[in-house]
Amino acid sequence: MDVQEQINSYITSHPQLKQNDMQALHQRILQVLPGCKLWFEDGKNSDGKTVSNPNIGYGSYIIKYADGKTREFFQIGLSANTTGISVYIMGIKDKTYLPQTFGKDIGKASITGYCIKFKSLKDININVLEAAIRYGVEVTSEY
Repeated sequence: MDVQEQINSYITSHPQLKQNDMQALHQRILQVLPGCKLWFEDGKNSDGKTVSNPNIGYGSYIIKYADGKTREFFQIGLSANTTGISVYIMGIKDKTYLPQTFGKDIGKASITGYCIKFKSLKDININVLEAAIRYGVEVTSEY
């Protein structure tokens, strides 16, 4: 199964309302990042043990570790969770930026240094979410 098939299978595995929101977000992110690299992480480690929720990933940036090693990873992640949907904005060094910049305008969402979590799309301002995504992609494209 290729990445696009894995993504479609993941999205359609959810109840209809969450499926609709996930599909709408998937399309919106693809509009923001046309032609980006797509990823699908099934949430399992090398032993096949589930260690996280599955993630759809968008874009690519290089993580640089203190020991000089590097690793490619996605810039934006999209994942369903038990209470809703999480959008991960990876690689932002200032962990206060997202909550301080987008927290008051996004609507009913919880925001950490790299994650915006909400119950459904109707609860948030999608334009504010898109601005946060654009910011994340911009800063990780500078690495």
